[in-house]
Amino acid sequence: MAHEWLRESRKNLDATAFASSISSSYMAMFHVSRAVLFRDGVREKSHYCIARYLEKYVEKDFLEEEWVFLLDRIRDVRHKDQYALLQCVTEEEAQSAYQSAQRFMERMQQLFTDSASL
Repeated sequence: MAHEWLRESRKNLDATAFASSISSSYMAMFHVSRAVLFRDGVREKSHYCIARYLEKYVEKDFLEEEWVFLLDRIRDVRHKDQYALLQCVTEEEAQSAYQSAQRFMERMQQLFTDSASL
């Protein structure tokens, strides 16, 4: 699912659908994070809780804190875009979110293969 959402983000970015691109980038990050939780036998209860769970990997020095901050930041941007009355997403924001999602997915895949479950 994560890879499909990342492809969707790229398509949206190319089509200048910047808000959709940010949402798709976030969904890629969400699904790759869920894979880590699922591997650990954990099912998420909210989008917010996924980042909180990943903090356990930070505490064990399996993951750098910057990745949790990044997930929270993109989640917040996506939330504001979906629920605010006036939100204008720029091409630069969408491009940044796409690149962040790419890096995040690579790091989560590394975490998935390098560390044992908690």
